[in-house]
Amino acid sequence: MLWIEKYRPRTFDEIKGQDAVIAMIKAFSADNMLPHLLISGRHGTGKSVAVECIAKSLYGDFWKENMTIIQTGALFRGGRAYLENEEKFSHLYKKEASVISNFKYIVRWFASVKPLDAEFKLMVFDEAESLTFEAQQALRRMMERYSGTCRFIFITRTQSAIIPAITSRALPLFFRPLSDETILSLMTEILEKEEVPETAFDRDEIELIAAAARGDARKAILFSQMDCDTRIEGGFDEYLESETGNIARSIFRILRNGDIEKAKSVIEIMMLEYGLSGPEVLDELSRARKQEYNDPRITVAIADADMMMRDAGNEYIQMDAFLSGIVKNVFSAE
Repeated sequence: MLWIEKYRPRTFDEIKGQDAVIAMIKAFSADNMLPHLLISGRHGTGKSVAVECIAKSLYGDFWKENMTIIQTGALFRGGRAYLENEEKFSHLYKKEASVISNFKYIVRWFASVKPLDAEFKLMVFDEAESLTFEAQQALRRMMERYSGTCRFIFITRTQSAIIPAITSRALPLFFRPLSDETILSLMTEILEKEEVPETAFDRDEIELIAAAARGDARKAILFSQMDCDTRIEGGFDEYLESETGNIARSIFRILRNGDIEKAKSVIEIMMLEYGLSGPEVLDELSRARKQEYNDPRITVAIADADMMMRDAGNEYIQMDAFLSGIVKNVFSAE
């Protein structure tokens, strides 16, 4: 069994490194006064499990019956094929209607279903950054219409992808990347429970994995299990070499040739198809920069772009400005 499933948090107290935001959520759940929520943060920081804990706290044994999760990324990427093949949507899917029309109908249908032994139910939109502008506009109206019997929860890696009409109606909650110390503590606890001998896992290696995870507990746990599995050859540094890392290195080669438009297209692929947020793309570029383009001007440009994005700047605009600056200030002078 995968450790990421075996040790997936089941209660609020098991969610590590998010004390302030979890305390707020617990208070709302205890008072049964939950507002609409906009939950943002990187992979592996506890967003989805926190929503599950909210449902369990509110509804007890009926938490699954009172929570509908719509995987918006899969829906808008897969389109009609996804809707037709997804079991919980197949009875609602209308072949003659467009994807957006089907989406609106499905949301209205689930939102209008009476909650089971509760005042309201939960409608959860995972990967909410994939929602189109039209879909978000429709949801804004539904939030007003069904607020008495349904709470809308948006889970996203990119808060700036959500329109102001929704953000103004939802309580924003940010799940910060976990510190290396928190991840290190979590990994040590799991290794002890799995009775992994100390000879199979030294302290330095654990610290390397904690740092490589970059705040993602799920990634750290997965790396730990892979490193402990004697059937897997090589060290964890070998499977750290990701597809997105290769793409990031190709972006610098494209920029060196002065092709900004092509670089923009590749960045969009990383954000839309691989589901990376703007800061996560910058992380990949930062690692690629260390390996092949160790220029202090690139370091400063990445830091400036990251600061602008975290200050609620539009990620695509800031990324375009970053790419243009690299070509102008770095590669044009070569």
